[in-house]
Amino acid sequence: MSANFAYLRARNLREALDHLGTDGARVHAGGTDLLGCLRDGVFEAETVVSLSRIDALRGIEETPEGGVRIGALTTIAAVAADPMIAGRYRALAQAAGVVASPQLRNQGTIGGNLCQKPRCWYYRGEFHCLRKGGDLCYAQDGENRYHAILGGGPCFIVHPSDTAPALVALSATVRIEGPKGKREVPVESFHVPPSTDPRRETVLEPGEVVTDVMIPPPAPGLRSSYRKVRARGAWDFALAGAALALALTGKQVTRARVVLSGAAPVPWRARDAEAALTGKVLDGATAAAAAEKAVAGADPLAQNGYKLPLFRGLLEEELAKIAGA
Repeated sequence: MSANFAYLRARNLREALDHLGTDGARVHAGGTDLLGCLRDGVFEAETVVSLSRIDALRGIEETPEGGVRIGALTTIAAVAADPMIAGRYRALAQAAGVVASPQLRNQGTIGGNLCQKPRCWYYRGEFHCLRKGGDLCYAQDGENRYHAILGGGPCFIVHPSDTAPALVALSATVRIEGPKGKREVPVESFHVPPSTDPRRETVLEPGEVVTDVMIPPPAPGLRSSYRKVRARGAWDFALAGAALALALTGKQVTRARVVLSGAAPVPWRARDAEAALTGKVLDGATAAAAAEKAVAGADPLAQNGYKLPLFRGLLEEELAKIAGA
């Protein structure tokens, strides 16, 4: 961990932004990823700017339009336990409920979960990999059993967030504030694929922070879910996962979003699977066809081909659950 850094607890967002605009400043929300990155030498910090005193960045509330606003400092545990989230946006409640461990869910925040750094052991280790400014992704020909099967190259990380795929499936946006003012970005466009820039995870510019997550009102007939498969029942990141958000009229799917986790460097919209569902009666044959389409373009590495049947199986099971709900 960095031997010396200044620690500032900002009294309001403006003060936080003023300090985050300086070189070497890092934002502190829940701190569960920040402290790990400092310890692992992923980056250093000259100033750590804590947002913990800014109550305006906390809380879950209904919007006038019937959607939901979640403050970026709201804990993952609070999101998982909120009855409005569970009732309207089941996929998000389920995703929040399987993040890491109970201790980390009580400390980590929804904003931090969206902005966390990759968990690739080469990136977190002593390797000067492509994402840290080097010339090589060591996972491509190295230990890659947990790495990307979709959207990889030149870096083959998988995005670690569980809440991000659920929020993409629910058409959520994030509100961002920084030195140049405020803006809103769809969560689907928030993360940067390595094909665009292998050294960035999000579209955040220096000095910017996520202030809120905005979820639109649920569509009529919305049924959603999140399923995560991991090596152990607690703590682990997804080997494979899927967020589903389907609007149904009777048994017919009128709109579908299928977003994979543990598959790609960003939350991965399986658009071919969505097309295979839309306009169809949700039955076993439709579910099997959609599951096959979800991984049709996959390009597994030497050690992670097992993810293909894993994704197909979990998608068929989750679609069957939605059909029977």
